[in-house]
Amino acid sequence: MRLRKESDDMQEEEILLVAGVSDALAHPLRIKIFRFIMQRNAALIPVCNKDVVAGFGYSQATISQHIKKLVQADLVQVKRKDTFSMYFANIGVLKKYVAATQKFQ
Repeated sequence: MRLRKESDDMQEEEILLVAGVSDALAHPLRIKIFRFIMQRNAALIPVCNKDVVAGFGYSQATISQHIKKLVQADLVQVKRKDTFSMYFANIGVLKKYVAATQKFQ
């Protein structure tokens, strides 16, 4: 018996994207942080580490570790401005993730 290859099979790149983003969003605090950054960006309000720390009440080290995971998955981009690191939600990666997960149907 031969297995038929579906024309809309997930490509290796999509599989890696889903795995990486799913891992980054596997912690509830990271989802909250990502949404916080996304909402602030939509309102054109700049976001830096101290804003996230103030918004969630966790230590700076804890917030930095969670943001690092989001950056590794490319969900958040960091741009340096003077001595601050400004955070921006990468909506393009989120859209690719959603599109790739729809192929599970």
